[in-house]
Amino acid sequence: MSSHTVLHDPHGLIEAQLPLDRTPYETLVATVLAWTSPTLTACDYEQIALQLTGHARALAADVARRAAALPKNDGRGALADVILRETNRRLSVPAVGTAQCVQNRARLIRALYARLDRLTDSL
Repeated sequence: MSSHTVLHDPHGLIEAQLPLDRTPYETLVATVLAWTSPTLTACDYEQIALQLTGHARALAADVARRAAALPKNDGRGALADVILRETNRRLSVPAVGTAQCVQNRARLIRALYARLDRLTDSL
């Protein structure tokens, strides 16, 4: 007999109710963007890129949910669509073990948080 329960949530309703843990990722983004001449191994860069990629996907889903809840004539939804298209384009490129890749993912997260903040400012 299994001791775990399988969760079926195809519409992401449970995920929508859970807030993102923003602080550690903002700290990581600030650290990565402050690098001037990092000397990490390719494996370290790949691990950081994976962390940032996963968070960017979760953040993009949150931005998309919030934008979808806006009235159709709200310009913030159109701007969210622009950043979401750019997110999809940038995340379609596989992550590589370089500082440049990691910093590009960090910039993407920073842009997504800026858009999320604009979507939630007046809600």
